[in-house]
Amino acid sequence: MKTFRLPRSDVFDALHAQARQRILLLDGAMGTMIQALKMSEEDYAGQTGTPCPHPTNHPQKGNNDLLSLTQPEAIEKIHFDFAMAGADIVETNTFSSTTIAQADYGLEAAVHDLNEQAARIARRALDRATEIDGRPRYVAGAVGPTNRTASLSPDVNDPGYRAVTFDDLRIAYGQQIKGLIAGGTDLILIETIFDTLNAKAAIFACFEVFAETGLRLPVMISGTITDASGRTLSGQTPTAFWHSVRHARPFSIGLNCALGASAMRPHVAEIGGVADTLVCAYPNAGLPNAFGQYDEGPDETAAQLGEFASAGLVNMVGGCCGTTPDHIRAIADAVAPHSPRKVPSHD
Repeated sequence: MKTFRLPRSDVFDALHAQARQRILLLDGAMGTMIQALKMSEEDYAGQTGTPCPHPTNHPQKGNNDLLSLTQPEAIEKIHFDFAMAGADIVETNTFSSTTIAQADYGLEAAVHDLNEQAARIARRALDRATEIDGRPRYVAGAVGPTNRTASLSPDVNDPGYRAVTFDDLRIAYGQQIKGLIAGGTDLILIETIFDTLNAKAAIFACFEVFAETGLRLPVMISGTITDASGRTLSGQTPTAFWHSVRHARPFSIGLNCALGASAMRPHVAEIGGVADTLVCAYPNAGLPNAFGQYDEGPDETAAQLGEFASAGLVNMVGGCCGTTPDHIRAIADAVAPHSPRKVPSHD
């Protein structure tokens, strides 16, 4: 199959050119789509698909990232469906593909393969979509927050204790980013940030790897507001969060997950008021119900993000937990009539 990936040196210019013309679309929730497949332990471990190249005695059900190795066709179909729904940028299935997160599954040794293959799968899916309609699309290497925090103690009896250090995170993120680059990712997306110190370790790792490889990819940064206080888990407002990461000169800054669009709106407006780069918002499909499911339908989510667009708050939109290709299709239609946010200049 022909590949439609631009030379990496051209990605910055191509994305900026498109972002000046219209609001760009991210994809929706990989986890939601995987859950709908109702896969078994045997499916995850590769006993019903491609055998896992890194055998382990640990249970694997719930390790969604492993499916890039054991059920690649299923992951490719999810990417393809989001691309055909309108996504310009599709995230790799690598939210937990660090040695820190994979330690729970005994798969630390699989990290490079998880990231490289996930990027290749996403690229194949996007090439299939582009072959159909001619639209260029981009792979964003998804870098999640890990399941540890560098700023806070997990032990209420020992406030000074930390379960992870900055260097632990930097090294783990660097391994992940190298795998993503080897697989052909176009951008790096540091997302669902609840602890800005974790994010700063990921940013540091990005630039270490960029220097080592001689490549400089666009970096997207997305935090998450955890409650009605309007702060991240580590205590920052959206404005403080921006000033903590602006030195990275990110391609975009924004918020995702945790809140539905209506609760996210004031925080997106705040970060857009201080950031001199593109603003991206990809909320959950509302708040979860008592069973942890998301009830907000495509039209409702799309109407709210359409209002974000009409108010001039965003340059990029998409969906997080609970959002499907139908949500992305509806969001694409809702924001299409509106111009992207004008990026201000700040001293």
